[in-house]
Amino acid sequence: MEREKFLTVYRHSLAHVLAKAVIEIFGRENVQYAIGPQIADGFYYDFLLPRSINKDDYTAIEDKMREILKRKEDWTVKEISRADALELFKDQKFKTELIEDLPEDEILTVYYTGDDFVDLCIGPHIENSVELLSTAFKVRAASTAYWRGDENRDLLQRIYCYAFPSKDELKAHLKLIEEAMARDHKVIGPQLGLFMFDPSAPGMPFWLPRGWTLFNTLLKFWREVHERHGYREISGPVISDKSLWETSGHWGHYKHNMFLVPPVAEDENGNMSIAEDGKFYAMKPMNCPNAILVYKHELHSYRDLPLRYSQTDVIHRREKSGELNGLFRVQMFRQDDDHTFLTEEMVADEIADILDIATELYGTFGLTYTAELSTRPDDFMGDIQIWDKAEEDLTAILDKHYGIGNYEINEGDGAFYGPKIDLAMKDALGREWQMGTVQLDFQLPLNFELKYTAQDGSQRTPVMVHRALFGSMERFIGIIIENFKGAFPFWLSPVQVGIVPIRTENNEYAQYVEEMLKENGIRTEADYTDRNMKEKIKYFKNYKTPYTIVLGNNEAEERTVSINLRGSNKQVRNVPLDKFIAMCVAMTKERTLDLMDDPEAVE
Repeated sequence: MEREKFLTVYRHSLAHVLAKAVIEIFGRENVQYAIGPQIADGFYYDFLLPRSINKDDYTAIEDKMREILKRKEDWTVKEISRADALELFKDQKFKTELIEDLPEDEILTVYYTGDDFVDLCIGPHIENSVELLSTAFKVRAASTAYWRGDENRDLLQRIYCYAFPSKDELKAHLKLIEEAMARDHKVIGPQLGLFMFDPSAPGMPFWLPRGWTLFNTLLKFWREVHERHGYREISGPVISDKSLWETSGHWGHYKHNMFLVPPVAEDENGNMSIAEDGKFYAMKPMNCPNAILVYKHELHSYRDLPLRYSQTDVIHRREKSGELNGLFRVQMFRQDDDHTFLTEEMVADEIADILDIATELYGTFGLTYTAELSTRPDDFMGDIQIWDKAEEDLTAILDKHYGIGNYEINEGDGAFYGPKIDLAMKDALGREWQMGTVQLDFQLPLNFELKYTAQDGSQRTPVMVHRALFGSMERFIGIIIENFKGAFPFWLSPVQVGIVPIRTENNEYAQYVEEMLKENGIRTEADYTDRNMKEKIKYFKNYKTPYTIVLGNNEAEERTVSINLRGSNKQVRNVPLDKFIAMCVAMTKERTLDLMDDPEAVE
């Protein structure tokens, strides 16, 4: 059996064993069991229980599961009618609801684990529990989840378990999880003074001074790359009349994810209500209508194209509170958008150039990426023939750029206005992140009646390319916090050099060093207090400052610095100040990933 298929079968089977264990621990009359699918690293099962599960229960659950497996029970599958299924599960309300949703003539399958546990399931499953004895599993966590994701329904307890074919594989995965937790941006970010959240604005990050410096350094890099490729940056309103979103199609396809701003009326008692005759506004979830209005502001000919309008304005998208996750899933963020207007003949070259930009952006961080083509969704907008043509064009571009078969095809996951190319990156832990997207759009230019004058004098409709490469800037920063574990490359670090005068009489030279570094564009922070030198060094170490330079009498006399390197006990002594500055400037200019420790190597 193929490994993935094996994992699917045995993880799903272990979910049944978990359900049986929980029933035996709490008593059949006290347990309502819902659903229990396999997931990427194991499985979970949802229950309605008489009390909350806590960490003290984990070992008891694991022991009971192992006890059940040692019974070496047979697994039996049976086909039954809908009516018989309702009778069989008459005491289980969640199973009953699932069955009642099925047609009356539906034939269902149930799986027995031994004689005393049965579950509604399409399978497949193992034949005997002995097949699972060599597997390794561990209760990971217990959380809550609403039945069918509806916050008005029962709040269930979800028990998660890791599961792997062997103890060694489980051990390796637990080590990976431990490392991921040590890299958690939600912990590292606040520790490094990068960002914070407040309950008054859920899912909307506050950038602190160090974090905002990092953000703007990243944005400066992004702008430099795009200026070289002929992009022009624009900005537009955050709130627009709903008629704009109706024309774009977002009102019909995306309204549930938009923050709406209804017209408000106030009565004589100060009570507020929605006015019936006022204008309805919405906060923008995307930048594309802004770029379209900028395009329409002037007349254009074929000579003007391609027109590339980049934009990093704030956008807002409503998310369920349970889905918010640090910088990874927020409700307010900045997206490195671009909307390019061009002719059909320009599409191939333009997208090839976009993929080159992606390679440069991701490569600067040591990140690799793969491409995926997403095709027409069920709720697509526009002419199906135009869709077919767009998908053919993107396929040809990907075939040429990556080679036939060297990218994935994701059927039915395109945007409602056009197919797209999605770019996924891998980080230091091998985790894959969905990042950039390149979307070909023949629809919105038609909706907004965009035109350009062709070479023959006729009026034609341009093609529009939606494109973001970092995607959410906030999310990308969260990813690189974890990728670098907060120890950013020198060029990106909020503070690049920490300055530690040994004694207060060394402050004068330290001030001179700070001034020289800043004149050369190096971000510095100095501690001129009378604190102990070791305390000062520890402060910069805790903030993962790349270089901490220590300045005493000898350094002041010889116009040198002594350098402590981040992540190392190594100290480079008596480095001429001009050599140190040249090394810092070189690393900033070249955007190197590793810290240099030999100033003499700089040309």
